[in-house]
Amino acid sequence: MKVLLIGSGGREHALAWKIAQSPLLEAFYAAPGNPGIAEHCELVPLDVDDHAAVLAFARDTAIDLVVVGPEAPLVAGLADVLRAEDIAVFGPSAAAAQLEGSKGFTKDICARFDIPTGAYQRFNNAPKAKAYVRDQGAPIVIKADGLAAGKGVTVAMTLDEALAAIDDCFEGAFGAAGAEVVVEAFLDGEEASFFCLCDGKSLLPLATAQDHKRVGDGDTGPNTGGMGAYSPAPVMTPEMVARTMSEIIEPTMRGMAEIGMPFSGVFFAGLMITDKGPELIEYNVRFGDPECQVLLMRMKSDLLPLLDACARGRLDTVSADWHDQPALTVVLASKGYPGAYEKNTPIHAIPQETSDAKVFHAGTATADGQLVATGGRVLNATAMAPSVAAAQKKAYEMADTVDWQNGFCRRDIGWRALERTPD
Repeated sequence: MKVLLIGSGGREHALAWKIAQSPLLEAFYAAPGNPGIAEHCELVPLDVDDHAAVLAFARDTAIDLVVVGPEAPLVAGLADVLRAEDIAVFGPSAAAAQLEGSKGFTKDICARFDIPTGAYQRFNNAPKAKAYVRDQGAPIVIKADGLAAGKGVTVAMTLDEALAAIDDCFEGAFGAAGAEVVVEAFLDGEEASFFCLCDGKSLLPLATAQDHKRVGDGDTGPNTGGMGAYSPAPVMTPEMVARTMSEIIEPTMRGMAEIGMPFSGVFFAGLMITDKGPELIEYNVRFGDPECQVLLMRMKSDLLPLLDACARGRLDTVSADWHDQPALTVVLASKGYPGAYEKNTPIHAIPQETSDAKVFHAGTATADGQLVATGGRVLNATAMAPSVAAAQKKAYEMADTVDWQNGFCRRDIGWRALERTPD
C-alpha cells in the first residue's frame, strides 16, 4: 500500500512509527512531518491547508490511503475533498468532525440521543452566560465551543474564575473558537479516555488511557494539550468499558448515521467516571496526543490494515491485539509552556529507541543541521514495562537522558494508577 500521513506532532510520529512496521507498506509519505517522522517515511512539502494540493499529490503518487492525524484538517473538510475523488481516508467528514469542532454540537447530540453527560447551556454573548453561571454557582465548567488546541476549557472552582473564563472566550483569547461558549455542570469523578474505531456501521474498541492536562505536578496550574499519559486506565474496568460502548459510543454511531452524518474514523471519548457510571465530557475525532503514543506502544496488531478497513467500511473484518503490559509517556515541554516560550532552542542528544521504549518527536525541526525545539510540547519519552511503576521509571530515565537545556516535564505522570497499584 501507498500511504500519506497528514500532520507533524507527537501523535503523527507514533502513527508513522507504527505504520512503518507494516509488511503491507509499499511507499510512505508524510506532510509536513517532523524530524522524527522523517525516520520512517519521506517528507513532502505540502501545505495541508491547501486541499487541492493534497489531492493532486495523492493522485499523482497513486496513494491508497490518507491518514489524517490532527483535528483541524478534518474539521476543515480535507477528508471530504479526498473521498469525492475516491481516495480512501482515515478520518471523518467535516460534518461528522463537528463532534470535536463544536462542543455545543456534541452536547446537542447527547441530549437528542440520551447519552449521559453534564447538563449544559449554549451562549453567544457574555451577559447571558454570566447570568446563567451566577444562577448555577461554582464549581462549573466553561468551554470555548470551537477548536482551541486543548486549551479552551476552564474547570472553574469559583464564581470569579468562571466569569473570567467567559470574558476570555468572548474577548478573543481563543480566536473564533470562543465566539460561542458552552457552560456545563461540573462532573465529580475520575477522568479517562476511551478509543474506538468506527466505519459508520461497525465498531472496533481499542484501549483506554489517562492523561495529565495540568502543567504542574499534583495536577496544578493551567491546562495544556497534555503533559503525559498512560494506558490502560485502571478505572476503566471491563464493566465500565462495556457501559461506555453501550451507553455512549453505540448511541453516538447510530445517532450520527440517523442525522445523515455517518462517522468514520476514531472516536476519542473523554469520560468522567462518576458514581452513576461513565459520562461524556467531550469527543475528539482523532487519536489523542499524547495518548496515541502509549496506545500504539501497547498495540500488538499491524495498525495499517485496521486504519484501511475503517476507511473502506470493512471494520467488521479485522481485530486488534494488545500487550497486557502498561505503557507511559512523559511530555518534555519548552520552559514557559503553556505560556510564552523561547523557540529554536537546541536539542543536543536523544536516547536511542529499544524494543519497548522510544522518544517521539512533537515540536521539533532541523536548523543548520541541528535539531531544535519549535513547539510548546516538544518530545514524548514513552516506555512499556510489566507495571506502571516500571514503565514510569523507564520513561523518566529516557526523559532525563535527553540533552536539552530549555526543557522541563512533570515528575508525577501515572500517579493515579500508582495509587491503585503501587508496585
